[in-house]
Amino acid sequence: MNEKVVAYITLGERLLILSHPEHPEAGIQVPSGTVEEGGPPRDAVLREAQEETGLVGLEIRSYLGSRDYDMSCFGALGVQKWHFYHLEFRGESPERWRHCELRPSDGSPGPIEFELSWVSFPDGVPDLAGLYDDFLSQIEISV
Repeated sequence: MNEKVVAYITLGERLLILSHPEHPEAGIQVPSGTVEEGGPPRDAVLREAQEETGLVGLEIRSYLGSRDYDMSCFGALGVQKWHFYHLEFRGESPERWRHCELRPSDGSPGPIEFELSWVSFPDGVPDLAGLYDDFLSQIEISV
């Protein structure tokens, strides 16, 4: 079974969201990616979050859970297991920036450009695309 990871990254009372400037139809998302064959999801979420955001020093705050999804409703084949994590960032960051993932984990040609920004959590979080908001309500913020 193909496995994915989703990273809800917080900085204080803010959540990091991203969009794809070259593919706005993808909607608003949070960092995510593919678990390498045989690798632990915990390693994958830290790797994918850093690759997609450029942020270093991310820490896993909690594992929120997993869910199996039939991806046929999204035009993909098969069932995927998605693992959801809450990560914290405690460094300095701009409010909005662009970052390129040079080697996308989905095998697509890189680089992929992301536009990232911090939004107030939970009230400022826009509707997230697809399945990205499934475990959002389980995030516990510590200030």
